[in-house]
Amino acid sequence: NSMKKAQAITTAADPGSTIRKKKKVGFFRELYQHRVLYLMTLPAIVFFVIFSYIPMVGIYYAFINYNYVDGLFSSPFVGLANFQYLFHGGWNSPIWRLTKNTVLYNLAFIFLGNFLQCFVAILLTEIPSKKYRRVTQSLILLPYFISYVVVNAMAYNILNSEYGALNTLLKAIGMDPVNVYTMPNVWPGILVFVNIWKGLGYGTVVYLAAIMGIDREIYEAAKIDGCNIFQEIRHITLPLLKPTFIMLVLFALGGIMRGQFELFYQLVGRSGQLFATTDILDTYIYRALTINFNVGLSSASGLYQSLFGFVLILTVNHIVKRVNPENALF
Repeated sequence: NSMKKAQAITTAADPGSTIRKKKKVGFFRELYQHRVLYLMTLPAIVFFVIFSYIPMVGIYYAFINYNYVDGLFSSPFVGLANFQYLFHGGWNSPIWRLTKNTVLYNLAFIFLGNFLQCFVAILLTEIPSKKYRRVTQSLILLPYFISYVVVNAMAYNILNSEYGALNTLLKAIGMDPVNVYTMPNVWPGILVFVNIWKGLGYGTVVYLAAIMGIDREIYEAAKIDGCNIFQEIRHITLPLLKPTFIMLVLFALGGIMRGQFELFYQLVGRSGQLFATTDILDTYIYRALTINFNVGLSSASGLYQSLFGFVLILTVNHIVKRVNPENALF
């Protein structure tokens, strides 16, 4: 009895000790009880270890003057020389132009894309005919499965200065032809349009799934109260889609420094006249590696790209967490 009283007094004095003990025991017990579920996650863990964590050794390329004879760990160590080359010239250095282009393009892709996907999803849910809705869904989803190589061929046949559809139409109505491939100022609009057109259907499906998950009794109650379709969208659909919208935007912001390489490489290629408005970090890294064979410079650019995106997602998530903790990722 005296020992039980002593334990009770100790627990009352330090209740956290019992909690900590339970947590320690509970973790292993929970791990054993749900061992099948944890084994199911093992392939994903192995995948990320092999393809995400082990390749991090390659960061060392950014700090050496790599040559194929000496290899990774025997090549001359140059410290931050590769980064100095990137940032040489201050605000006039290529890295700031590349960063600006990458960020602005991705902001347009993320916000315009998500806004239009949400808008189209709401329109589709309001279509009374199920058959027409399914046909429309299939048609807008089809571009997502088209290769960028095919998209490049389509764009070239439309924009080609000699026999493209655009110039054929301009000649037919008595106007002078234009060479779009020498006009860098029009390409931001072209690239944003193609990206949104290609990803509209896939993003719409995500928002449609979120809308279908909304309890239909809420809409029925709103109709009984006299709400019209626009009031239902404003006061029911949009507020309930807000968490999905914020989550998708946060996930996309995590890769804001990762441009759509296939889009830019296929549509723009190596046309130097368009680089002022179309060159992004991904295409610059690709050229540094394949044309100049500068492994250190391309690795330094990639490391800068990853660190910038990492800091950005932490900052945005912190802001969202302060405003609305429920919508934050972590």
